[in-house]
Amino acid sequence: MTVVNGRPVTDSHVTHSGCRVPALKRGLPKTVVSLCPECRRRVDAELRDVDGQVRMLKTCPEHGSFEDIYWSDTRLYLTAEEFFYGDGQGLENPQTEAGESDCPNGCGLCGHHASHLALGNIDLTNRCNLRCPVCFANADAQGYVYEPTYEQVLEMLRTFREMQPVAGRVVQYSGGEPTLHPRFLDCLSAAREMGFSHIQIATNGLRFAQEEDFARRCEDAGLHDLYLQFDGTNDEAYLHTRNRRLWDLKQKAIENVSKTDMKIVLVPTIVKGVNDDQVGPITEFALAHVNTVAGISFQPVAFCGRISTAERMAQRYTLADMAHDVCRQTGIGDPYRDFLPLSCVQPFTRLVNALRDEPTINMTCHPHCALGTYLFVGTDGKAVPLPAFIDLPNFLADMMRLSEKTERGSSRLLAKATVFQKLHKHWRGKNAPKGMGFTDLLHTLNGMIDKKVGRGEGGKKTFRTLMVAGMHFMDCYNYEVDRARRCVIHYSTPDKRLYSFCTYNAGPVYREATEHRYAMTPEAYRLREKGHGDTR
Repeated sequence: MTVVNGRPVTDSHVTHSGCRVPALKRGLPKTVVSLCPECRRRVDAELRDVDGQVRMLKTCPEHGSFEDIYWSDTRLYLTAEEFFYGDGQGLENPQTEAGESDCPNGCGLCGHHASHLALGNIDLTNRCNLRCPVCFANADAQGYVYEPTYEQVLEMLRTFREMQPVAGRVVQYSGGEPTLHPRFLDCLSAAREMGFSHIQIATNGLRFAQEEDFARRCEDAGLHDLYLQFDGTNDEAYLHTRNRRLWDLKQKAIENVSKTDMKIVLVPTIVKGVNDDQVGPITEFALAHVNTVAGISFQPVAFCGRISTAERMAQRYTLADMAHDVCRQTGIGDPYRDFLPLSCVQPFTRLVNALRDEPTINMTCHPHCALGTYLFVGTDGKAVPLPAFIDLPNFLADMMRLSEKTERGSSRLLAKATVFQKLHKHWRGKNAPKGMGFTDLLHTLNGMIDKKVGRGEGGKKTFRTLMVAGMHFMDCYNYEVDRARRCVIHYSTPDKRLYSFCTYNAGPVYREATEHRYAMTPEAYRLREKGHGDTR
């Protein structure tokens, strides 16, 4: 283990397949591998600071030069790198033998992939009951139907469960609109019976709003969370992003879900100059409904087709924009103190691995993949970011050192005691939410880990929390191969292949090849489904 900027970092190593993982390049300027937006060939790109922003500049020998805003705040970009603690080792059972220079065009997954699965995605259908201009899946606009059969869905689930050394444990059904699959409820039950510990869906929420008992039926079938499309708190926002007035339906969906023990994560697609003024109102809405809404996952828009440079630069919204907008529009927190990358949880996941002495999820995603914070709501209703009352940078560094000691054989019992001792050391009680003592913090953290404590009636004993985060899905203008290689969200397809989110929806866009391979005409689809059971 080495030290980078005062923080311990695991030295570079090889994957389970014996492939060397190139160390993450830190600082600016630097050269990375990207793609040409026109032909998608690999090209070198320079990341450099330009007037306080991180810009990506690249040139294709055939299609010329391109420039994009990678992060709108260089300071936040560099801070995020400080919370990357080293790479993972990928899969023991990769599916292709592609070389490093084939990434991302030889995905499948290969032995060079550096991260194992954190979240598995299965597209149940490309059919949708909306027509959204900002949808990266371009759902239901292709003139064909892609909809795996129930038996194919079972095989796709098994593909996740057979991943080694860490079997898939968290699955999300997406689309299109997944609730339109004729055996949607059976798909939920199958995931539960197959051993997935957490089941969620990405949904527009229409069925939850329009069918009074649908939420209860989903919960009974095994659903835990809804990732609910949610672009604002008024109809104007939805007219821009979804071409339809949806505000009343969104509120009704949340109301119906609130009658169950399921939780909702709001998923706003944000376009600069279109609905970025909704970041604060969405956060405030979530806090007002924190008993049901567990988090927000902002998604800066990804540009999937041709777009002029001027229009793209005007509409480009980055994770740094999100952090600043949350704080500026709500008056809560400090973007530089409170927003950390998803990779910051690696010290915890690695320590859990060491304590259990068995492979579990280790969050080794790229530090520029996702950014977020947790808000804790005090007894006075005011929200306080976790880093305001826990010295997270130093606590995380302590946890990383502790995980390494435990891996080397140090007492696990002592390690567990040390976690509480270090947490208390970095506790800043005077800044904590009103009414919270250190014991309350411990119980609340336990509720975040053990959903039986944190959900339903048990949640009354914990302080309410709200995750406020963003994940920036790449497009060919800001594509970075190092991010794709470290992606922790994977897709399973009917041919039993696995693809990273970063190659399935961007870059090579394996979604297109997969859907075309299994596509049916609408007429053929209707004939296939005629007479089949429908458990929706």
